[in-house]
Amino acid sequence: MEIRAGKVIFSSSGGTAEKNSVSCKISLPTAWIKALGFDKDDREAELHFDGHTISICKKQTADSYIALHKQSGHTLKKYSFYDNNELCTVIYADHTDKTVFAENFTDDLVKTAFGKKQFPTWDDFCAFIEERCVPAGRSGLREYLECIGLDEYEPFKIIMKTKGKMAEDSQWIDVEEL
Repeated sequence: MEIRAGKVIFSSSGGTAEKNSVSCKISLPTAWIKALGFDKDDREAELHFDGHTISICKKQTADSYIALHKQSGHTLKKYSFYDNNELCTVIYADHTDKTVFAENFTDDLVKTAFGKKQFPTWDDFCAFIEERCVPAGRSGLREYLECIGLDEYEPFKIIMKTKGKMAEDSQWIDVEEL
């Protein structure tokens, strides 16, 4: 790993930023940027921050996510989330390493699986799946589960049986093993 010293550049923010707002930039060696595959026409990046370290990589696409996780031999599923017949969000979920990649196909945040959240976590995904199921504390749950052919409350299995359809809306989920 190559290491270099650098400085953070602080400058006044312009445009519609709040008064006294500051922007921060760091200059990176061109060779590093080229090695990551960036150029003037392809500049989309993802920044990751864990509280101590910032990492930069090319913005992941659905195809790159699928290829990487299939190559690793992981269990990968595609969850297509619809409102009536309108495809709103596609979620690629790796059930082995518990990661997800989501793509929205509508600008209406109410219809998307994760609202304005661009990079959902596995926990966000599990919460979304559970929201599309009958509540775990519902009275008569045992009878409901028997009716759909399940022995216990498992949200992922419930979604496979019900397609995440709820009485109060027109949204549903199509699940496909990749």
